[in-house]
Amino acid sequence: MKLSRFITDHLDDIIGEWECFARTLEPAASSISPAELRDHARTILQAIALDIDCSESERQKHDKSVGEGARGASETAASAHGALRQLSGFTMPQLTAEYRAMRASVLRLWLPNLTKSTKATSNDMLRFNEAIDQALQESAVAFFDQTIRARDIFLAMLGHDLRSPLATMSMAGVILTRPDEGTERTLQIGARVKRSAITMTTMVNDLLEYARSQLGGKMPITRTLNDMREICQAALEDAGAAHPECPFELKAAGELIGDFDRPRLQQVFSNLLNNAAQYRGKKHPVTIDVRGLDDKIVVHVTNFGPEIPAPLLKTIFDPMIQLPASEQQKGPLPTSLGLGLFIANEITVAHGGTIAAESSQAAGTIFTVSIPRNEPLPS
Repeated sequence: MKLSRFITDHLDDIIGEWECFARTLEPAASSISPAELRDHARTILQAIALDIDCSESERQKHDKSVGEGARGASETAASAHGALRQLSGFTMPQLTAEYRAMRASVLRLWLPNLTKSTKATSNDMLRFNEAIDQALQESAVAFFDQTIRARDIFLAMLGHDLRSPLATMSMAGVILTRPDEGTERTLQIGARVKRSAITMTTMVNDLLEYARSQLGGKMPITRTLNDMREICQAALEDAGAAHPECPFELKAAGELIGDFDRPRLQQVFSNLLNNAAQYRGKKHPVTIDVRGLDDKIVVHVTNFGPEIPAPLLKTIFDPMIQLPASEQQKGPLPTSLGLGLFIANEITVAHGGTIAAESSQAAGTIFTVSIPRNEPLPS
């Protein structure tokens, strides 16, 4: 009997074995119903049977052989199965085990019905294996996408929920640093609390922006008339509070008024200054140089720490990238999530600007941010 016909005629038997095997995949399988265990099994098997009988060009055969034959993950029962298995608490090895069991069940039930092996039966087995692999790929892609989305939603919720306790912590630091509120010891403790709150707030803000970008949300920009010197000065004060041991210098020249989102750009320059303070050498201050040109404002943030290798410069604005700690660093290890430069790039691009980095022993490490003075937002 042709394999595709055998699958359609014995769907209930094959699905029964699918359910029995899926029931062994603990602990996720113990908490869902038989219908949920079977979910898309019937539709997946029907699609496999159709695929076996579908004619293929040589190009299509080649694409399948190298894993490029899968349809879009949102279009198939296999992709829906993968996403639902992730939501039900199954693991990726358990998902792949289901397909391995399906393959074994179909062949074990079909082969005894063959009286002899022919070219047609060999071709059926080849096409069946290709179809199973394609369905597995679609399920795996959907499972992975759902995992990433769940992670990003969790990060967004975590960052949001941390804001309230951070605000309380920051207020406590302010109270403890008032001269009339306690002793010299409480002033020192208060200063540490304030620095920790500032550092954690920066990390939470970066985490929220990263989660927003990964979930497909656009970076919200609200432009108002602002002075870029004041924005940079506020960022310098933030960085100075987080790194009291680091000397900072601000230089400004030219016309610096323009339409900017002040909180967003303050976050950009705070991130750049914090990064520079973490990796600076001890002989030079961290400088932020603001220059107003005809149609844009250019900001350079410079430190004279160790030179950044050229390969790392190419990926430095990618998320979760952290510079390696230098042997010259005597301060605490960096406490960032590897998101500061990524967020700085996202905000700069949302303003219609550019950000770039260069590094050498002679000139130091320089981050250059160029922001159009009155750039219309993209629609």
